[in-house]
Amino acid sequence: MQIYEALKKDHDTLKPLLAQLVNAGGESAEVRSQLIDQIRDELVPHSRAEEAVFYNSLRQIDEVSDLAWHGYTEHAEAEAMLRTLQVMDKVNADWTAIATKLKEALEHHIAEEEGKIFNAAKQVLADEEAEMMATAFEQLKGEVQEQSFMQNTLDMIANMMPTRFADKLRSFNHRV
Repeated sequence: MQIYEALKKDHDTLKPLLAQLVNAGGESAEVRSQLIDQIRDELVPHSRAEEAVFYNSLRQIDEVSDLAWHGYTEHAEAEAMLRTLQVMDKVNADWTAIATKLKEALEHHIAEEEGKIFNAAKQVLADEEAEMMATAFEQLKGEVQEQSFMQNTLDMIANMMPTRFADKLRSFNHRV
């Protein structure tokens, strides 16, 4: 399997959850909270592993670097909306508009990634690289699932830093 199939598999898991979320207005707060947590548990490990394995590789290649940076931005925006939803649901605020915005933002990101980014990546990555990335992605995704919110946040920041700084941040963080 190549990285493209691994990422698409996760996208296909996330899409129906987003549709359920937008339609969950009549559900209990507990049901909505569980759905938000399920989306978080799918989205955050996927994003951190994708950034570390796929985007960090692409940003080193001039022809596709801008696409990788755009992907980081969309991840950060989606996670900010998800965190907002978590808080809004806890205080019984009307969260339907944010849920809809999150769904639309992630669907846009997925379409752009599966189209423009995948096509560009296939032009600059060898098949063997794409296969190794899929293996690394799946392994890292499992590791990220075990991390705390703070660790995930620090990893998001580290993923966007130059490697020499990111390594220092990760080294420091593991000592704390």
